[in-house]
Amino acid sequence: MSRLSGFRLAGAAPIILALAACIPGVALRVSGTHLGVLPDTLLFGLAIVAAAFLLSWTAEAAEVDIAQGLAVAIVALIAVLPEYAVDMAFAWKAGTDPAYAPYAVANMTGANRLLVGGAWPLISVIFWWRARQSVVRLERSQSIEIVALLAATLYSFTIPLKGTISLLDTVVLGSIFVGYVWVIGRAHAEEPELVGPARTLGAMQPMPRRTSLAVLFVVAACAVFAAAEPFAEGLIHSGTAMGVDEFLLVQWLAPFASEAPEFLIAGILAYRMRAGAAMRILLSSKVNQWTLLIGGLAIAFAVSSSGLAGLELDARQREELWLTAAQSLFAVAVMSSMSFSVREALLLFTLFAVQFLVPTSEVRLGVTATYVVGTVVIVLTRSRDLVALFGSARGVVREMSSSPDAHPAEAVAVPALKERE
Repeated sequence: MSRLSGFRLAGAAPIILALAACIPGVALRVSGTHLGVLPDTLLFGLAIVAAAFLLSWTAEAAEVDIAQGLAVAIVALIAVLPEYAVDMAFAWKAGTDPAYAPYAVANMTGANRLLVGGAWPLISVIFWWRARQSVVRLERSQSIEIVALLAATLYSFTIPLKGTISLLDTVVLGSIFVGYVWVIGRAHAEEPELVGPARTLGAMQPMPRRTSLAVLFVVAACAVFAAAEPFAEGLIHSGTAMGVDEFLLVQWLAPFASEAPEFLIAGILAYRMRAGAAMRILLSSKVNQWTLLIGGLAIAFAVSSSGLAGLELDARQREELWLTAAQSLFAVAVMSSMSFSVREALLLFTLFAVQFLVPTSEVRLGVTATYVVGTVVIVLTRSRDLVALFGSARGVVREMSSSPDAHPAEAVAVPALKERE
């Protein structure tokens, strides 16, 4: 009996609840009704979080029909669509009102730093707690994600240097992402191991499954785009009303809300002692956030402003980008050994916590310098790991390029169907 066989009503309950949670926020947007700044913001935020769960479940279930490597990238991309929508709303508004520019950068840098400084260490700690193993070992094929992240990170240091996020960044970073997806899209397919609502969706027969996934995706996407702009606006006004720094509220609360499903999926995998698979999702998410999210800001700003000038960065935004790029570089250096220890996880979390709890210019610059020094130390002491990393990535690419073209959808879906029959 296949792991994907059988449709359970209990598994559909979370899907129904998530759909119901989207309704109030969408209704507010469509009707133009206002309950007040805080209630409106909460309902719009609830719609985004619920839609994010729906998007994550549909993307996971889609692994039944497409190559696993490509599916992971799609899961990571779709899971952060709510994050993209909120950030694009800020960048769009910045095209006509420069006052919104800092919020676009705040949301983007917060999402990236939260992922590396919060989610990555969480996976390591959960795995250690469950398996009593202090080191998470990555698969050889994951060298592709690390090399792609390294390329994007090295380029990202040019952004604060030139002082703008421009369409040039879109082209370069978008090219890195396209190359990454092309490579992993040729990976061999394996039958996915789905859990929860994703398992319920994946257990359906092909036609009902694909129809359901399409409908859920469209509904969730509509909810995200209906709630993104008022949620973004509400965060700013809520910060003013509560006496909280709006920049910090946008930087941390919005990404935490929109990325909660992704963190939950990775956490469940780590709890089931599949930390390598959890890290694959989070690594892929980091790659697309550090490429497409930055590039998307430039596109939204250019279209809104009806010009080719980039999104201008002030001194605070440059500091945030220096810090985020340095954190990313240090994370790549840590992962160059194709492993992730609890000690390294605690170090990443500690440095993240320091700049999170003390958001001053001096602390940001100090933590940035610490990341850079840490990277230099790792490069000098683990030079063989770096050489092996690039060797692994080249070997994976050669193997994928030399293998005959397959039909990954059939490779996964057909065996599942035969077992059901």
